[in-house]
Amino acid sequence: MMPNESPGFRLTVLNPGGRDPEQFVPEGAGELGRQHAPVNYHSFAACTRGSFQRDLKQALAQETPVLLLLRGDFRAAERALAALKKAGRTVAVSLKETGLHQIAKQLCDSTRFARFRRLIVQADGCLATTPEAADLFRSLRSEQPERVVFIPTPYPVDDARWDFSRPWAERSGILVGTREWNVPSRNHLGALLLARSLSERTGETVTVFNYDGRSGAKRLAALEFPASRLHVTDRHFPYADYLREVSRHKVVLQLDTSFVPGQVAGDALLCRSICVGGNGTIDRVAFADTCGFGRSGSLIAEMTELFLRDEAAHDAAVAASQQRASERLSFAVGARQLEEFFTKISA
Repeated sequence: MMPNESPGFRLTVLNPGGRDPEQFVPEGAGELGRQHAPVNYHSFAACTRGSFQRDLKQALAQETPVLLLLRGDFRAAERALAALKKAGRTVAVSLKETGLHQIAKQLCDSTRFARFRRLIVQADGCLATTPEAADLFRSLRSEQPERVVFIPTPYPVDDARWDFSRPWAERSGILVGTREWNVPSRNHLGALLLARSLSERTGETVTVFNYDGRSGAKRLAALEFPASRLHVTDRHFPYADYLREVSRHKVVLQLDTSFVPGQVAGDALLCRSICVGGNGTIDRVAFADTCGFGRSGSLIAEMTELFLRDEAAHDAAVAASQQRASERLSFAVGARQLEEFFTKISA
C-alpha cells in the first residue's frame, strides 16, 4: 500500500460553480504534471484517492461522502446541499476562502450570512482548515460542537515524488513568499523591506514575484534595491517548476497575518526549505519555531539571518519541520482524520 493510500474511504470535494474542472485522483498525490496540484482543497480529494468536482450531477454520481465548499453568495452551495441530502449523502461543509479578511468580506451582508448560517446548521458536519474557522463554525453550531473538526490541508510529504529538496550548496538567498500589495494583512511591503535589510547585512539576493505589471515594477523600484541583489520574475510557473524555484533559496520569508491555511509554508515543506514568518495554519503547525505568530519583526529578522549564514541551524530547522509535517500534515494522516470524521458524522 502506498503511504498516502486510504483503504476503502474516498471523498468527493465539491466546489459548485467553481472554475477548477473535475479531477479523479485514484493514484493519490499523483505525478508532477497533473492537471491540478494536490494542495489546498484538492489535497483532501487526493489523500483519500477520491475526486474534485464542480458539477453537482458528477458529485452525486460518485456515491461517496462529500465535502461541500462554500463560496460567493452561497446560493449554489445551498442548492447542492439540498440535493445531496435528498440523495442520502453524508455532507460536511467548509469555507473555500478562510483568511480572516476573506471571511469578513463574505459574511458582511446580512442575507448572505443568514444563508451561511443555515448551511452550517443543516450539514452533517463542518470541516475547518484553520483554528479560527473552526471557532466560527462551533459558535454557530454550539449544540453539536463534536460535529466540527479542524483538519489542516495535508501535503504529500510522505510521497517521494513530491520531494523537491536540494543540498545547502545549491541554495542561496531569500524568496519573499507573498505577492499581494493591496491586502494589508499580507504585509507584503513589510516583508520586502525586511528582505532588503537582510540582503544588505548578508549579501544574499532576494527573489520576488511581480504579477502586477508596470505598477508592481514601479513599487519595487521605489524600494531602491541594489540591482544585483533583487531578482524579479513575472513568470507563471507550472506548480512543479514553481517548487523547483522555491527550493533554490535558503529561506522563504513572509510577514502574512491573514490566518490563512498556509500554502506558502506548505510549498516550503515540499521543498524541504524553511519558512520564516507568517501565521497560517501550516506555519503554526510545521514551522512552530520560526513562524510569525507571537514573534516580533526583530526576532524574525534574527532567525532569518541565522538560517542564511548557518548550514547546521538551517538543516536542523528543516528536520524539525519535516518531523512535525510527518506527524500532523502528511497524506496518510489527512486521510485517516477525514475517514474518522466522516464516519462519526454519518452515524
